[in-house]
Amino acid sequence: MTYIIDVPATPSLPVTGSEQRFPIRRVFCIGRNYADHAKEMGATVDKGTPMFFCKPADAVVSDGADVPYPTATDDLHHEVEMVVALARGGSNIAAEHAAELIFGYGVGLDLTRRDLQAQAKAKGHPWDIAKGFDHSAPVSALHPASAGAPSAETILRLSVNGQPRQHTKLGEMIHDVNAIITHLSTLFELKAGDLIFTGTPAGVAALQRGDRFHAELVGIAEFEGRIV
Repeated sequence: MTYIIDVPATPSLPVTGSEQRFPIRRVFCIGRNYADHAKEMGATVDKGTPMFFCKPADAVVSDGADVPYPTATDDLHHEVEMVVALARGGSNIAAEHAAELIFGYGVGLDLTRRDLQAQAKAKGHPWDIAKGFDHSAPVSALHPASAGAPSAETILRLSVNGQPRQHTKLGEMIHDVNAIITHLSTLFELKAGDLIFTGTPAGVAALQRGDRFHAELVGIAEFEGRIV
């Protein structure tokens, strides 16, 4: 088959212990999945109705590349999250089978143009321009699930310029990974190549040009990066 323009490159992530890469299809995110973060944002949590949004696949920044400070904002915030990568998909997945879809785990930043998000909230508008901008999803290499999975006691943390910013245990998530996959699969047909950002704890704050960050899902994945 031939195309009228050059075929866009497929975004991908490195895989720990492999020369092969993980191709990215879609990027799903869940909001307000830690009660302490919802509280710091002045939001309430509806446990029965998880809140999802998406980022474009080409927003992913991989291999520790520099992250450009985005346009149209003066208030770029970090949100550290565990990232789940799917090797299989489906619709209406039962929670007891959700883990069978998982290829591996990573850690990432859901970067947010907080000022644009606040404006959108005030007007009742969608958050797309606050969440789905270029380079808004730096992610580590993926740790295959076959090499070990995180537990409720696994620590998720972020430091900026050597100073702690965010820290939690995964057990603090309101909706665990299986529940997230189950809920998502009622709204979308999940497929191999999908990434899921699983929510951020309290401690979100601004990033400045020149800041260096270190994100870690302890014992599973970590990476460093720089805002330029």
